[in-house]
Amino acid sequence: MTAVKFCGIRRPEDMDFINKTHPDYIGFVFAPSRRQITASQAAALVSRLKLPAATVGVFVNEPLDSLCSIAKEARLQVIQLHGEETEAEIRELRKRLPHQKIWKAVRVRASRDIQQADRLPVDALLLDSFVPGSYGGSGQTANWDLIRQTQIQKPFFLAGGLHAENIPQAIATVHPYGVDLSGGIETDGWKDPRKMLAVLEAVRAADNTI
Repeated sequence: MTAVKFCGIRRPEDMDFINKTHPDYIGFVFAPSRRQITASQAAALVSRLKLPAATVGVFVNEPLDSLCSIAKEARLQVIQLHGEETEAEIRELRKRLPHQKIWKAVRVRASRDIQQADRLPVDALLLDSFVPGSYGGSGQTANWDLIRQTQIQKPFFLAGGLHAENIPQAIATVHPYGVDLSGGIETDGWKDPRKMLAVLEAVRAADNTI
């Protein structure tokens, strides 16, 4: 079954939607973004969680001391790195947060981008579109054909421009471990429970045809 991550959660209402739709992962953005929240805000949102969804924190080149502090306060289970974090930094992070999973996001331009990340000491990858000047959340789809043609050893999530209408094709083309959505489950910039449910239905339908 394809895992589903809903990212950019930032309001109590969003958590109510999460509790009703039951995704596998929920993401909180701690990097500069219109969806950015603080550790204390995330902790308050996590306290509203009524189901066993894993909590993911999205970071971009965050200093390790700050990252670890946020992870502990917000009770994060997964650390998602979107910047130019080095292998040495990732190894140090794993020492400091031994119980959290670590994911590395890749803005895919070429197969070598994926292959280099695939060798890092992380638990999974998140493959996103490449947009100059953006670390993610652009709403543009990734290069599915390039991803499909690349040998990838680690589990990976597909991100970038996904929504209920194109998820079946994305899953059939790329066969990801999971899909990651933020803008694709929003209306006028806010999370929309109808779109969340439509995505989950599209994922399950796609899984049943594989």
